[in-house]
Amino acid sequence: MLMVGLTGGIGSGKSAVAKRLAGLGAVILDADRVAREVVEPGTEGLAEIVQTFGDGVLGPDGALDRAALGAVVFGDESARRRLERITHPRVRARTAELAASAPADAVVVNDVPLLVEVGLAPTYHLVIVVSADRATRIDRLVRDRGMSVEAAEQRIRAQTGDEQRRAAADVLLPNDGELADLHAAVDALWRDRLVPYERNLRDGIPAQGGPVVLTEADQDWPAQYARLAARIRHAVRPAEPRIDHVGSTAVPGLDAKDVIDIQLTVDSLEHADALAAPLAAAGFPRRHGDWWDEPRHSDGGDRWEKRLHGCADPGRPANLHLRVVGSPGWRYALLMRDHLCADEEQRAGYLALKRGLVAGGPDTASYAAAKDPWFDAEHLRAERWAVATDWHP
Repeated sequence: MLMVGLTGGIGSGKSAVAKRLAGLGAVILDADRVAREVVEPGTEGLAEIVQTFGDGVLGPDGALDRAALGAVVFGDESARRRLERITHPRVRARTAELAASAPADAVVVNDVPLLVEVGLAPTYHLVIVVSADRATRIDRLVRDRGMSVEAAEQRIRAQTGDEQRRAAADVLLPNDGELADLHAAVDALWRDRLVPYERNLRDGIPAQGGPVVLTEADQDWPAQYARLAARIRHAVRPAEPRIDHVGSTAVPGLDAKDVIDIQLTVDSLEHADALAAPLAAAGFPRRHGDWWDEPRHSDGGDRWEKRLHGCADPGRPANLHLRVVGSPGWRYALLMRDHLCADEEQRAGYLALKRGLVAGGPDTASYAAAKDPWFDAEHLRAERWAVATDWHP
């Protein structure tokens, strides 16, 4: 099933997004509610908290006195971490139980205030971050929760910064306007991305590509790659394979198709096949058929076989190339990237070629084939550059 992480700073309007998604059909798992459940009277979680912090954190009714516990851990990093070691594993286990009980075709949204702080982003297929201006958040906390301005500012400062949350966001939902505007954005996200993503994931197919269109170089491509790579790394743990951003989107300043190319280094094609299931579960199903890279004319060998997966998220097209370490195709992908990054003249020549080809409206296959002669020549130039600079992958 599709697992979506939802987060946002206090006062951002995250709860409004969760409520709207629930109305559209999502299964909402509220991390705060689960956190309360795992420390209810009679639970092992509450017993361990009392053992660690003393009876002073209990109320007269034997339930956890959250204010008293907060006074103990607030501002004490060591105490806070001890508390997290007690609660976080239990919250994760209970959340997994609830997710497992959802229908197989569900879109499960886990509402987690501290998703970024505890490093959970790679465990989800998609992360939604709700954002709002600091002043807007303070106004909401004062108006809706009865906080003083000082208390609201203190709560905001205690959380991770907006920049860190934005870095984790596959989808950023601004919420400084009217509620109707937020609802419209959530409805479009549900219709255009979450529902087809869930269907692709369930059917085990990557998102379908569109026509060949060049996109102006996007400074956010490396950050998008990093989020995808983190999910891949989480999917294949405990192994720690080499993962690289390759292709045109890895070359700064180069216009490209808006498709992230990722290379996952494997020991053998059999190793690649063994990773097919965990990668599919993480949102990167294998593309059907046999795949290979065309050998460059200077190689003179057989075709360069690989395994090719794609991202099931229709909002973030990506190709995941599984290539054997040290193989010609593996080396070539890294060499082309590094040479184009280093050689401004060849980068400009490649861009001119791409623009000329796209003007003819080619499909993906003919577009790739038309670039082969240029890449044959570029391969020779890159090899000379590698020797001159002592380049190694």
